[in-house]
Amino acid sequence: MHIVIAGNIGSGKTTLTNLLAKHYDWEPRFEAVAHNPYLEDYYSDIQRWAFNLEVYFLKERFKDCLDIDKSPKTIIQDRSIYEGVYVFTANNRKMGQLSDRDYETYMELFEQMLTQLRIPDLMIYLRADISHLVENIQKRGRDYEQTIQIEYLQGLNELYEEFIYQKYPGRVLTIDVNTLDYLHRKEDLKQIIQQIDSLLFGLFPIEG
Repeated sequence: MHIVIAGNIGSGKTTLTNLLAKHYDWEPRFEAVAHNPYLEDYYSDIQRWAFNLEVYFLKERFKDCLDIDKSPKTIIQDRSIYEGVYVFTANNRKMGQLSDRDYETYMELFEQMLTQLRIPDLMIYLRADISHLVENIQKRGRDYEQTIQIEYLQGLNELYEEFIYQKYPGRVLTIDVNTLDYLHRKEDLKQIIQQIDSLLFGLFPIEG
């Protein structure tokens, strides 16, 4: 099986990926942190290099998907190729960092890739308000995230909603994480596991 955890920056994807991998004995997969050769150029001239950067990310995510499809193990993945396209690349276009011509070329390439990919068995969407995202981002204290603008997070949230409910063709479990703390409260994690069991294995949620 292929399970994906989706959600905005600070929604708790990595934490839940690790917890579910441990509970189910699934193999966790995280986005490769290998150096992107376009990154330095991108930050020096965003509009010039945005297309190159996004195509490189797409290529790497496609390779990950092909590898996952070949694996005999159940894989739980932190963020998917679909979010990279329908949320983050779409946001670059929305912000004027990709031309319509480049975006159309990029989407044609992605659509060809889709013919080689199998839709994940389940996407778990972590839905969060901006205040919750900001609180989590501040808590984990990553320097490069501290300058993220609220307007940027809001724009991503809107694209996530559009992606999940209008564009994604697969099965989705939406979890409102605004009041959950599944890292520290076992009952919160148990609630999520019960929902996953019900969807994947046909089990009724267990009370108590």
